[in-house]
Amino acid sequence: MKYTKVSLLFQTILFSFFAISLPLISIAQTPIDSSYYYYYGAINNPVHPNDLPSGINFYIQKKITDLNSKDTLSAISDLRLLAIGEFKIGNNFNSENHIVEALNLIQSMSSKDTLIDAKVGLYNQLGRIYRASNNPSEAIKSYDNALQIASKFKDSVILLNNKANIYKDQLDYENALDIYTLLYQKQVYSNDKFQIALVLNNLGYVQSKLNLPNALKNIKQALKYREDTKNLVGLHASNKHLAEYYLDRKDTAKALIYAEKVLSLANKINSSSLKLEGISLLMSMNKNPLIHEYKRMTDSISIANQIAENKNAFLKYNVAEEQKKTQASQLLQEVEFRKRLVYQFLVLFVLMILIGSYFIYRNKYRKARIEEIYKTETRISKKVHDEVANDMYKVMTSLENNAGIDSKVIDEMEKIYAKTRDISRENSAIDFHQDFGIQLNDLLFGYKNNTVTVVTRNLSKINWEAVQELNKTAIYRVLQELMTNMRKHSKATSVALVFHKVGPKIHIDYRDNGVGCDLFKKNGLQHTESRIASLNGTITFESKQGDGFKATIII
Repeated sequence: MKYTKVSLLFQTILFSFFAISLPLISIAQTPIDSSYYYYYGAINNPVHPNDLPSGINFYIQKKITDLNSKDTLSAISDLRLLAIGEFKIGNNFNSENHIVEALNLIQSMSSKDTLIDAKVGLYNQLGRIYRASNNPSEAIKSYDNALQIASKFKDSVILLNNKANIYKDQLDYENALDIYTLLYQKQVYSNDKFQIALVLNNLGYVQSKLNLPNALKNIKQALKYREDTKNLVGLHASNKHLAEYYLDRKDTAKALIYAEKVLSLANKINSSSLKLEGISLLMSMNKNPLIHEYKRMTDSISIANQIAENKNAFLKYNVAEEQKKTQASQLLQEVEFRKRLVYQFLVLFVLMILIGSYFIYRNKYRKARIEEIYKTETRISKKVHDEVANDMYKVMTSLENNAGIDSKVIDEMEKIYAKTRDISRENSAIDFHQDFGIQLNDLLFGYKNNTVTVVTRNLSKINWEAVQELNKTAIYRVLQELMTNMRKHSKATSVALVFHKVGPKIHIDYRDNGVGCDLFKKNGLQHTESRIASLNGTITFESKQGDGFKATIII
């Protein structure tokens, strides 16, 4: 058959227009003579038994001519139509090879990034092939690849519908129903009977499997749309679903009517795979158990053989393409990799130095600030003791020897002296050369008297030598302040302190049975919080009137 060449521009326009029409089954150029229209229709919508074979033969010759004339765009279109034709007659392996050859041609073109519609259509057809080859995981991957680059709503609808078909094949009707319902909601107001019938037929089928209402109505409506558009392949699918609908409901008479229509349409289309579906459907209605056993065994053998012989040409295409890219750019990649590695190392090294310096400086600054605070407290304590308390003691001594001084004045001065001595003691230096546990124990039991009982637990079990001096100082001062507040304000008769270590942290639980208080931040409590917070620790208080006082320290 001879045919007339058309311009590249005209081919490009038509190529884009037909990229995803029908079930994504045409990216071919629209020919200018009647023979082109005939063979294009023979592949996409075969009517007579000889349509598919003649269409395949035509595009085999056309592909050779287009490649010889370096008309790559037309050759890609030819391969796509060949893949569709081979698929319809049940030759999945040849169909897959045509897809891979078309993808290779696209990859070789400088304008490959603009051929989105072509790639979407090819990926979709590849998914249909894998579905028919009992390879659902690869089919879903192919549909997902197409969905990632699809820019047209119509394309997305077809791809999602085909993806839902995989769930339907796997009897995952719930997931399939979600997709079909969404697609129908998107399509219901359109005038595209082909698209509506495609979705509505599958929606009704899944609804029938889930025993949902409107199943039969939807399948029959899809059948009507397909009769209006004379879509033979679609009519085959609708009649097949109607046969299965009645067969599931034990209405064999009606099921047989539609099953015979399925076989008749398959013969009219002249598709081996569709004929097998029709014969298989009729066999399932036969009451002879041997026929059912034969069907079961042949189906199992067919599936096993298909899986064993499934030749994944698309995988070969990916491997070969990646090897070619690697060889072509190996030197450049090596140079870029080394540069990038050096830059990344330098950036990481500088970043680590900066982060390390920041934390070291912050830690040193925090430690120095806390140490300075403790030194200041100690210095003030010593000054209070050496100057104020000693001078106060000298005045008291001199006044005691003066008979004319009222004893009440001396008593008040003695109270002032006691306060200055307590302030000095509370902020005096801690000797870390001695056992800190013993010092802390002496501090706590120093508040014990005839009316106050002090109990500690696990204090001696803490390895105080492993605790930093700043932390020990904070613990000492905070417990000193809590015990002093207890003595002055709580009227407590019992105090309990429990020490335990959780990981690197020391937990101290303080409890007394005093009168309690309505918590608000007094200077003393604020001071304890500041001490603990400066060392990244926490202290929490819990109290109310008449219910004692509780504090939890974590440092």
